[in-house]
Amino acid sequence: MSAGQPPLPSQPAKPQVKALNCPQCGGAITLRSFQQAVTVVCENCHSILDAKDPALKILQQFQTITGELKPLIPLGTRGKLRGTDYEVIGFQRRSIESDGVRYDWHEYLLFNPYKGFRYLSEYQGHWNDITVCKNLPTVRSSLVSTANYLGENFRHFQTADATTGYVIGEFPWQVRVGERAVVSDYVHPPHLLSCEQSSGETTWSVGEYIYPQEIWKAFNLPGQPPEPVGIFENQPAPSTVNLKTVWAAFIALSIFLLGLMAFTDMVASKDQVFTASYRLAPGPVKGEPSFVTDVFELKGRDSNVEVKTSANVSNSWIYLNYALISQDTGRAWDFGREVSYYYGRDSDGSWTEGSRRDRVIVPAVPAGHYYLRIEPESDASHPDISYTVTVTRDVPVFSFYGWAFLALLVPAALISLKALSFERQRWAESDHPILQSSG
Repeated sequence: MSAGQPPLPSQPAKPQVKALNCPQCGGAITLRSFQQAVTVVCENCHSILDAKDPALKILQQFQTITGELKPLIPLGTRGKLRGTDYEVIGFQRRSIESDGVRYDWHEYLLFNPYKGFRYLSEYQGHWNDITVCKNLPTVRSSLVSTANYLGENFRHFQTADATTGYVIGEFPWQVRVGERAVVSDYVHPPHLLSCEQSSGETTWSVGEYIYPQEIWKAFNLPGQPPEPVGIFENQPAPSTVNLKTVWAAFIALSIFLLGLMAFTDMVASKDQVFTASYRLAPGPVKGEPSFVTDVFELKGRDSNVEVKTSANVSNSWIYLNYALISQDTGRAWDFGREVSYYYGRDSDGSWTEGSRRDRVIVPAVPAGHYYLRIEPESDASHPDISYTVTVTRDVPVFSFYGWAFLALLVPAALISLKALSFERQRWAESDHPILQSSG
């Protein structure tokens, strides 16, 4: 939705402000860009006049709308927009219709005697600063057409028939109420590229999204600007983070984690210091079932100890109360582990639950001489159960890396989901909406 009008001189002569009178109603008319004005609209009777005719020939008259439309920036307002002084000399309301609903937007024509013309467009509180393209963009037609302007690639957003419904002020082209044009918008936020075709003429304009607070400050307008509604086609995403940068950083840090995991695995001694097999006889346990293993030595620096248990359980379980005890100091590390394995078949097919293997890590165990106290338990009708206990010194633990990976993945995923949600809302009103999955 932009003001793509016929190309205009970029260095117009200094205007001569001139007061005239409307031939229809006698109302005063002031031309602020006299040499450049082609048409001027009487604010009193809404006659569109030929500004090039000394007699101000009437070209068209149109009905005033109910509750007359008032520009947010009144005609004649002067301000400094992005370092250049401009005066608002023209205003028009244009509209498109989609699925029986009319969508209106407004265009303000700005003029500077040395810089020429530029436009401000406004749609539901969203503003764009627009100028006519100095070069012809290159369009590539495909499933979704693209356009390139000055090395920047734009994606086709929508094409619609635009109608001019209201005009006021002066214009450097033949403006008419009811005039129709085919407008095609291409976006690359925060920029907007627009092609307008009417009466055999094609005009390209390029715009940049501008926040309403900047407009109000530039023209010293009273009050606060209307809050933007929804998401506009070239509105910048709220996050300034580039998703490619986010995922590139995620991949780089993930590769670093993998390298660190490989290094940790290489330097870990993985020294097996004890292994033995035992048997829990069937039937109820009689007497004190606990026993102690042979003594084994842990050498070197303080490091973790892995205790593995494997048992031939089948639709049964065994619970082992362990205590890793230092023969030198009497210090003990108590822990319990269950090994259970069940399987069967039901209406959904075969199923299994549990595992015949278990492992536990005891962290930061000092060097010394140790033994295990083991107390096995099972149900009263348990079958004969054989189990093996293996103790390994200094094993790599990768759970930390898993948590670190999640700590990297979750922010990247959340940023991406937020960006995708924003883009889905942006493109919902386009000719190429991003479809949500039905699941």
